[in-house]
Amino acid sequence: MSGIIWNLVSFVVALGILVTVHEFGHFWVARRCGIKVETFSIGFGKALWKKVGKDGTVYTIAMIPLGGYVKMLDSRVDTVSQEQRHQAFDHKSLWQRVAVVSAGPMFNFLFAIFAYWLVFTLGTPTVKPVVGSVEQHSIAAQGGLKSGMQITSVSGVSTPDWQSVNMQLASHIGDKQLTLTVASPNDIGMKEIKTFNLSSWNFKPDSESAMGALGFKPYRPSISPTLVNISANGAGAQAGLQVGDTLASINGVKVTDWQQVVNSIKSHPNKPLKLTVIRNGSLLPLTLVPEPKKLSKGQVIGFAGIAPKVAQWPENYRFDLQYGVIESVGKAIDKTGQVIHLTGSMLKKLVVGDVGLNNLSGPISIAKGAGATADYGFVYFLGFLALISINLGIINLVPLPMLDGGHLLFFAIEAIIRRPVPEKVQEMGYRIGGAIIFSLMAVAIFNDFTRL
Repeated sequence: MSGIIWNLVSFVVALGILVTVHEFGHFWVARRCGIKVETFSIGFGKALWKKVGKDGTVYTIAMIPLGGYVKMLDSRVDTVSQEQRHQAFDHKSLWQRVAVVSAGPMFNFLFAIFAYWLVFTLGTPTVKPVVGSVEQHSIAAQGGLKSGMQITSVSGVSTPDWQSVNMQLASHIGDKQLTLTVASPNDIGMKEIKTFNLSSWNFKPDSESAMGALGFKPYRPSISPTLVNISANGAGAQAGLQVGDTLASINGVKVTDWQQVVNSIKSHPNKPLKLTVIRNGSLLPLTLVPEPKKLSKGQVIGFAGIAPKVAQWPENYRFDLQYGVIESVGKAIDKTGQVIHLTGSMLKKLVVGDVGLNNLSGPISIAKGAGATADYGFVYFLGFLALISINLGIINLVPLPMLDGGHLLFFAIEAIIRRPVPEKVQEMGYRIGGAIIFSLMAVAIFNDFTRL
């Protein structure tokens, strides 16, 4: 329950920040264009806090934190006196109206640049994207990828860390091929280009990583079956396991790696496992009965409450992804551009059918992402805010009535025909656009529930 509350709080904070940025964009440009702003609201519904500013604008924080709005003076919906017509939105020039509507998404992109600038300035500890294992006969193996290779770029885009690799690999859903530039472990300083044929790539983003679907895993320090931590009163402690014990066999099968131990414990909830451990140079038989643990999807797995000894990361694999104050500006702009391109590409593939609707995510997934990144720390939460801010900006530019992009579409038509689009046509567009948007939201929320 505490995890749900944490996710919810993180989601509300993230959404509040991003909605404020978006609506402030509309508000700021509207004021610069001489438009009277009557209400600036964060959230919908009953007002929790309200203040009338010296400019006459009512500033509000409302009960339902799922959006916000800026209400401007508009003679199409309000009675506007002759003296105030010059302050009405609909009486401004076409280009001023375009500027006001575009400002929301543009401020989301500017916020992303600022957030990424902070991320790069503050820095994050990370590791180089060095390949660990490669599955035989997989797409990665057929492309020539080998253990120990460092991925330096994906299809020409630099990838200094695994987050960058993941993002660029995911952008190739629906594509026919991708290329990896790798530094060979045997030829220090030499780089090779590997081409992956994606015709048989069956990537399911909701259940696996792009790397796993391609058939390779990141390098991880070796894990020894020697125990360094045992939870008090856990199944391991009740079985008599002690810190320093080395697991030699499970049900008569020799232990060769830690994943074998994990798989055995998970698959035997409430079922005894015959262990042989090495303690002080002697073999000792023990019986472990893993505790049952129910996952969110109803699956029950075994849990023992034991932790193995993990080797240290090689020093040359670890580094701080950090840049100077000035250099971070360019890095932030470049990162924002990459995410914009990725999001736009995914939207295009969604429209043409290269990406299925089952890949859409809704508020529950966003809330889980907010909570997870907030758990990791401020810098990671900033990166999450930047990502969602870019997505919010791009989605608002989709040319569907009810979104900013829909208004811009009507303005584009107005520029061509030299007169505003008839209100009846706009109203019909809003109804159609609303139906599409709410249908997509329903699908996204349904997808969220199926992933719980």
